[in-house]
Amino acid sequence: MKILTGNDLKTGDVVWWDGSDWSRHIENAVDAGEEAETILAREEAARRVNVPYAIAAELEDGTPRPAHIKDRVRALGPTVRPDLTLKPADPQAIDWVI
Repeated sequence: MKILTGNDLKTGDVVWWDGSDWSRHIENAVDAGEEAETILAREEAARRVNVPYAIAAELEDGTPRPAHIKDRVRALGPTVRPDLTLKPADPQAIDWVI
């Protein structure tokens, strides 16, 4: 599985390609498959996302899970304060990264 990520140019937020637009939530990410490079070129030209790139991922309980720890940390949100993560009410969210 190949998913796309980058940073929103207006907010700096980590974003994930959802099949038609960018989402802050990795749960919305879709497999870009063979279309990844085409989508990345189009989105880079549109200048909505800073340095979009493709990463390897696997489905875990129906949610894409990045293969590399760096992108799992990016998916969680800020790490300096767990209460600021994208899922602050979920005490198990940090377990997903490890």
